[in-house]
Amino acid sequence: MQPLANLKNNISFEDFKAEVLSDYKIAVESRECSLLGRREVLTGKAKFGIFGDGKEVPQLAMAKAFLKGDWRSGYYRDQTFMMAIGELTKEQFFAGLYANTDIELEPMSAGRQMGGHFVTHSLNDNGSWKDLTKQYNSSADISPTAGQMPRLLGLAQASKIFREVKGINTSNFSIHGNEVAWGTIGNASTSEGLFFETINAAGVLQVPMIISIWDDDYGISVHARHQTTKENISEILSGFQRDKDSKGYEILRVKGWDYANLIETYQEAGAIAREEHVPVLIHVTELTQPQGHSTSGSHERYKTQERLDWETRHDCNVKMREWIIESGIANHEVLTEIERNAKREVRQAKNNAWNTFLKPIKKEQQELISLLKQLETTSANGVFISKIKDTLTNIQDITRKDILSHARKALRYVIGEKSAEKKQLSHWINTVLEHSQPLFSSHLYSETQRSNIRIKEVKPTYDDDAEQVDGRIILRENFDAIFNHYPEALVFGEDTGNIGDVNQGLEGLQEKYGELRVADTGIREATIIGQGIGMALRGLRPIAEIQYLDYILYAIQIISDDLATTHYRTKGKQKAPLIIRTRGHRLEGIWHSGSQMGGLLNLAKGVHLLVPRNMTKAAGFYNTLLQGDDPAIVVECLNGYRLKEKMPNNLSAIKTPIGIVETIKEGTDITVVSYGSTLRLVEQAAKDLLAMGIDVEVIDAQSLMPFDLNHDIVKSIEKTNRVIIIDEDVPGGASAFILNEILNTQNAYQYLDSAPKTLTAKPHRPAYGNDGDYFSKPSAEDIFEAIYAIMHEVNPSDYPKLR
Repeated sequence: MQPLANLKNNISFEDFKAEVLSDYKIAVESRECSLLGRREVLTGKAKFGIFGDGKEVPQLAMAKAFLKGDWRSGYYRDQTFMMAIGELTKEQFFAGLYANTDIELEPMSAGRQMGGHFVTHSLNDNGSWKDLTKQYNSSADISPTAGQMPRLLGLAQASKIFREVKGINTSNFSIHGNEVAWGTIGNASTSEGLFFETINAAGVLQVPMIISIWDDDYGISVHARHQTTKENISEILSGFQRDKDSKGYEILRVKGWDYANLIETYQEAGAIAREEHVPVLIHVTELTQPQGHSTSGSHERYKTQERLDWETRHDCNVKMREWIIESGIANHEVLTEIERNAKREVRQAKNNAWNTFLKPIKKEQQELISLLKQLETTSANGVFISKIKDTLTNIQDITRKDILSHARKALRYVIGEKSAEKKQLSHWINTVLEHSQPLFSSHLYSETQRSNIRIKEVKPTYDDDAEQVDGRIILRENFDAIFNHYPEALVFGEDTGNIGDVNQGLEGLQEKYGELRVADTGIREATIIGQGIGMALRGLRPIAEIQYLDYILYAIQIISDDLATTHYRTKGKQKAPLIIRTRGHRLEGIWHSGSQMGGLLNLAKGVHLLVPRNMTKAAGFYNTLLQGDDPAIVVECLNGYRLKEKMPNNLSAIKTPIGIVETIKEGTDITVVSYGSTLRLVEQAAKDLLAMGIDVEVIDAQSLMPFDLNHDIVKSIEKTNRVIIIDEDVPGGASAFILNEILNTQNAYQYLDSAPKTLTAKPHRPAYGNDGDYFSKPSAEDIFEAIYAIMHEVNPSDYPKLR
């Protein structure tokens, strides 16, 4: 280890000694939390445990270099770091393990994530930003391996934007772009593509990002020789090392048990990233995992005795203890007393957390027991209710599930009774459910005044002689107005900058607003989304462009696991109002005209999914989204950029409402619901059907998530008594989602005189060419015939069979 004199710097020995012993206390307490945490899982009080034991000492060093305003994007081993920066108490650690649903007692997720997933609160209760420059910041962890990496890139890039782009109001967000984004990852997870994609992108962008690789030689049971070429991630990344002729990374290596050198290494890394805006990789080696990967197994099953003995000797806490004694900072007795006190304090914190967790649940338990006592005396089935009451009374470690399950079963025994006691029980169950469900289900979207769905519609208006222009011109002019009005807005993606996107919707805007605000990126969809998430978390308003809807599959994991859950998994304490701009539907062939709607509708709950039929509608959606707090995907019609539209005279003021459908043709015979490019075919078929005496009502869904909040479709069906969904997605995709909303949410079945129908694309990807499109997706003729067939069934004499 490094000599003591090199570490003290300019502080007194007594102050230095106190700091070292404070660090040791944190390390010991963190380890004790891990040990007791595992026992709580194995005894059944907690469901699952994954802990940071064996990684304590490097996290102490990282915490010393981490300044207020900085950001962390890490993973589930970082409990010691969070304790060291004062953002995780011992009681909060156990509250997370028990899944306490009180955000004040369990601030990491209010019980929504398993323990070990950390966050700090960026938002006030009304959804406004806190001053992030005056607090330590951690983005909300996710479990998927390397999933934290794309977001890390965006957190770092925000500092670059804040430093180099003029005109942004940085209050609450940045001080001259000096903030560093700190990432952590396990050595095995560096095998993931997301890791390499992020490493490459950060090197290209030159952002203040520091990534620490906690290397304990294993990924669960699989040794590094199966994970990493040469079993050494920093060696195979050595080509990223910067030199005097080319930009790149600063790559540092340090042993994870060497307290003194760890502190120096992290101070060096912090200075490089903060001052020079250069990414730094710290490979922290010779770490251990004393309890194995998690509570789901034991590492004795896959580690040799030789390896286990080595881990015992090289445990970072053990080595730090040895160094403290060797350096004369404290003797064995002093450290033993610290360890004894730590054990006692952690045990007390565990007990406090458990009792606090149980208190409101036991209150409900007693309430129900009292109700059941009353019910058993008046019910003919009192003997059965008495058994339920006795079983409930004997449950010690009670859960809300236990209570409600017993209550609802008891209610079955009095299903035909009309006693006051039955009414009391029924009312109590309803009240508890009404109170409890939001504890687990709230904040999927913003619940403040800045919710997207609260933004009021502003319709386009036109001059009498309004010019007919290409749809792309409307988009371009609207984006120009956006960037002029919102200095914090920026757009980036493949071919987005220099040529103004592949369809010229951003033509000339890079020259006007600069390469940082209208930016080209590499071909790397996952980190394009990650850039957007990270920058949105820091108060910028990014628009991440995915060139074609088909390519969103490269980024679907990050959209689903990270973006879509951000507000939910923090119970409204963080927001990432990222706008994802893409284009899709009808172009050519398998890879450029698919429809991923079904996947997005199921995988991206928490993100609004918007499908404008033209570019004026799309422009209105962008304007709406920039005034709200929810993330969204806007799918522009790929074949609409060269179609003519009237230029509004209030373009920048237009706001397309979210979650509201639009009736674009009224009719009396049948309701037709569609969206996007297919609507043009529906309108054509509707004209042809009118000539046959069939009056179609055409409704543009425009917003799939959320969908028809005003239930206007069921109002239409009440009039027409028939409905068909026209969709170019595959069977069971968006059409099934829409039909479910209409039948089960809006209860439209009660007004139907004919079976509800869907007309979709074929189950395969679209074939190439005009004929491929015609035979793969609904054509105008298909739509005509499908609607005509419904009317034939209703009235065969007026509408004879067509074929």
